Amino acid sequence: MSLKINDTAPNFNADTTHGKINFYDWSKEKWVVIFSHPKNFTPVCTTELGNLQKIKKSFDERNVKILGLSVDPVEDHEKWSKDIEDVTGYKPDYPLIGDKNLEISKIYGMLPASTSGDYKNRTAVDNQTVRSVFIISPDKKIKLILSYPMSTGRNFDEIVRVIDSLKLTASHKVATPANWKKGDNVIIVPAVKDDEAKKLFPDGWKTVKPYIREVKHQDLEK
Repeated sequence: MSLKINDTAPNFNADTTHGKINFYDWSKEKWVVIFSHPKNFTPVCTTELGNLQKIKKSFDERNVKILGLSVDPVEDHEKWSKDIEDVTGYKPDYPLIGDKNLEISKIYGMLPASTSGDYKNRTAVDNQTVRSVFIISPDKKIKLILSYPMSTGRNFDEIVRVIDSLKLTASHKVATPANWKKGDNVIIVPAVKDDEAKKLFPDGWKTVKPYIREVKHQDLEK
């Protein structure tokens, strides 16, 4: 199964460190970040889980839920969490899925559907493609997919930046340029013609090129 941007995120039932969940019921009408790991007790993943807990307030402030996944049972997640706290100073308090039968990894396209077996006979290298981030909107659409190699830790500040962009562009007919950060100017989408733009952006815009019309972020919040 190959998931793409704007596909509906597959629903699933899972065992987590917070008990059994149904993904759709658990996520409710909120934005969700799912991030996955090939194995517990791996060095890069250990630093990632702790770093995400460190900045979790940034996600809470944006009304975004976090859901982790690792190809190991939940009872091992509890042991791993102690190591994460020892190494980073932060113990994850967001739920971690135990995907020991590879079910969720497969329905999200992180492992081939033909993959068989469970976690016991698989190494982190066997599961190295289970290193993805999915951002899912309240209507259960996939809005971002990022996959990382095992050797490169994820930049969660970038995930927060993308969330700011996605939430802004979901409610206004704008797009965000390269390296955009919250508060920077945004771009009116090309589908909005000037007559409509005058109604949507009464304070006007700066025309850089006929197809690049910049407006101030703060003008959208009036």
